[in-house]
Amino acid sequence: MGILRIMMLPKIQLLAVLAFGVAMLLIENQIQKLDESRAKLERTIARHEVAEVEQRHSEYGGGRELPPIVENDNTVIIYNRVPKTASTSFTNIAYDLCGKNRFHVLHINTTKNNPVMSLQDQVRFVRNVTSWREMKPGFYHGHVAYLDFSKYGVKGKPLYINVVRDPIERLVSYYYFLRFGDDYRPGLRRRKQGDKKTFDECVSSGGSDCAPEKLWLQIPFFCGHHSECWNAGSRWALEQAKYNLVNEYLLVGVTEELEDFIMILEAALPRFFKGATDLYRSGKKSHLRKTTEKKPPTKETIAKLQQSNIWKIENEFYEFALEQFQFVRAHAVREKDGELFVLAQSFFYEKIYPKVN
Repeated sequence: MGILRIMMLPKIQLLAVLAFGVAMLLIENQIQKLDESRAKLERTIARHEVAEVEQRHSEYGGGRELPPIVENDNTVIIYNRVPKTASTSFTNIAYDLCGKNRFHVLHINTTKNNPVMSLQDQVRFVRNVTSWREMKPGFYHGHVAYLDFSKYGVKGKPLYINVVRDPIERLVSYYYFLRFGDDYRPGLRRRKQGDKKTFDECVSSGGSDCAPEKLWLQIPFFCGHHSECWNAGSRWALEQAKYNLVNEYLLVGVTEELEDFIMILEAALPRFFKGATDLYRSGKKSHLRKTTEKKPPTKETIAKLQQSNIWKIENEFYEFALEQFQFVRAHAVREKDGELFVLAQSFFYEKIYPKVN
């Protein structure tokens, strides 16, 4: 009898393992169904919001007359925002201004925040942006890598803008954001919530969340949808990102000088950003956002990260962007009595022929 019990024990254990495996499969299946349901709900809400906007447009066309707009109403701005560069702070200014300045703001919500779109989604997105008349003028924002609209055979290109940040400061901010969130949505549970390890401790122990590879983000966002853009440490990606910054972006600011970036945008694109500087300076609106529980890294931690080739290349791009922004700023604003002000128009036309009688 005792021998029979011994023989039955492995069978019971095997059955328990099988039961556990089946239970895990059922749980994973339920999780997948919940994710699909959430995605369907988000799409339904988005369609409802779009329908409301289009209905308002049809109502205006049916009797109520909108005040005339002098500037081109087809302008589209794309802010392919890099995470943790004050992107939410700046985007909320656009949300605060869109009603008053009469433009649309749309968030590009990609699955799992993946910045790389499939080819078919690239085509869909480009067609949407260029042909969606009801959403013009429009301000699109999202964590999406740069897309070259000229590749897709469409007429007209959007105006790209962006903001970059010191690579290590950006990574530190993102590290603590995943654990403690920010004061914008303090009750939201973050992915790494409960992990109390500091950034210094992470670097010291060789953790994956603070590895040099995590610095590789600003370059690929500007480089785009080429495979080499996402190869950490690629100098080809660096040069492509620099080329796009200079040739494809209207303005790229830096987090450390965000007010100046906003001031120049307001001067260049008042159709969208009239009132943005005062709104930012007031400090009373929802655009103010700060990561909580953030501790600055030690000099030893910074020195260790700066030894990596990835940091050197990312920092080269940041320094390049900073130099370009400071060049633009030097020709756009002046300082007087400690205050910055935008320069007035400094060109005019003359010797216009033939003369009009």
